[in-house]
Amino acid sequence: MSDAMMTYVERAARVKLMIFDVDGVLTDGSLHYGADGEALKTFNVQDGLGIKLIQEAGIQTAIISARTSPQVIKRAADLGISHVHQGGHDKLTPFNALLEKTGLTAEQVGFIGDDVVDLPILSRVGFAVAVPNGRKEVLERAHHTTVAHGGRGAVREVCELVLHAQGLYQRVMAQFLV
Repeated sequence: MSDAMMTYVERAARVKLMIFDVDGVLTDGSLHYGADGEALKTFNVQDGLGIKLIQEAGIQTAIISARTSPQVIKRAADLGISHVHQGGHDKLTPFNALLEKTGLTAEQVGFIGDDVVDLPILSRVGFAVAVPNGRKEVLERAHHTTVAHGGRGAVREVCELVLHAQGLYQRVMAQFLV
């Protein structure tokens, strides 16, 4: 079957590395500034558990974000995400470096994004995902669009989709369904 004919579920079944954008995906895209001028971000705990579940299933995880934030480093550490790149609108260079480091092909990678700076990666991965509040250009190029919005469960949704597509959902959920 040609790549153009593959369903999004078939694409999700090939994912060995899932990459997440931050603003608009792991968060709702809002920036709150504290009195000292520090930008604050809010992360969804259910998204975090979704990331932990795909890691338990053997799927690698990464973050590639255009903005630089110490909160992202803290969140990534809390979730055990070891591949983190922040800063710069050129997301393709860290993406290519990640492929080289992991030995994976672009077809084995999933990416979830929301804005035009995500397009260079979205156009190359095997499983391109957008959030419904993403930019039109992103939605048009995604293989799948989540029901949940960024920062509101979209990451959990895509993690569970990948687990179901790979037949791993029941295995990772067994620990909770005792």
